[in-house]
Amino acid sequence: MTDLTYIFCEIDDFCKDFEKYFGKRMLSCGNQIRKREMRMTLAEVMTISIYYHESGFMTFKDYYEKQVLMHMSKDFKLVSYNRFIELRKMAMLPLLVFLVARKMANCTGISYIDSFSLKVCHIKRESGHKVMRGIAKKGKTSIGWFYGLKLHAVINHKGEIVSFTISPGNVADNNTNVIYSLTKDLFGKLFGDKGYLLRKEVREKLAENDLSIFTKGKKKMSVKPMLQIDKELLQKRGVIESVGDILKNHLQLEHARHRSFWGYFTHLFSSLIAYQMREKKPSIESFVKNLIPA
Repeated sequence: MTDLTYIFCEIDDFCKDFEKYFGKRMLSCGNQIRKREMRMTLAEVMTISIYYHESGFMTFKDYYEKQVLMHMSKDFKLVSYNRFIELRKMAMLPLLVFLVARKMANCTGISYIDSFSLKVCHIKRESGHKVMRGIAKKGKTSIGWFYGLKLHAVINHKGEIVSFTISPGNVADNNTNVIYSLTKDLFGKLFGDKGYLLRKEVREKLAENDLSIFTKGKKKMSVKPMLQIDKELLQKRGVIESVGDILKNHLQLEHARHRSFWGYFTHLFSSLIAYQMREKKPSIESFVKNLIPA
């Protein structure tokens, strides 16, 4: 479990730079806003939001009322739960900037790609869902239909997230725009499932950037020759599915209790940050060392 002090110190250092460079450049809605210092700082709001994902609580309200208010009053200048929910809206953009600018890992030359469904409500209630209307779409995975979004992610062989993007649920894994967005800073070898079979021109475009993608072929497809080392690395593709399991089942990435657009993405970004801050991640680092001696 990530230490609370460590999270706050890293977030506080970031917030000082963020408020210095971005605070004066932020656009307002045109209304005159009273610039009064908040009781809680932006760093405190972000830290509490991130630490929730390591707390073990199923709902943020229980976490705030039973953990934060009761045990963290000496650490933070706390406000009521309703006021904190209002303040969380201000943390969405800083959380995204912190995630992209400070917590994205570097490509190691061995990467794995996959997508994870993010349900926003039960499929039978899609017509009455309002929070993510216009963004969420009906999509299908190997286990059935869902209504929501998709998290497309790439990790390195150490289990660290290298890049990610969010799309409606009906966007295919091998969508050209998604692939280009995820792979723009990658090199080496990229491994995925059958959903990442790409057209020839897309493969050639990736090859120009020194990136080769490897997948298993579908039935009745001609099998292309593959080096033994690539076959063994492809067999370890399950490591990214373990990442998805941690995000969904341990860090509460997916749930259907969101009440606002801002809350949804604040929750999503903070859960990804919580994962990146974990010391122990699913990894095949020792396997790669044995497979590719230095």
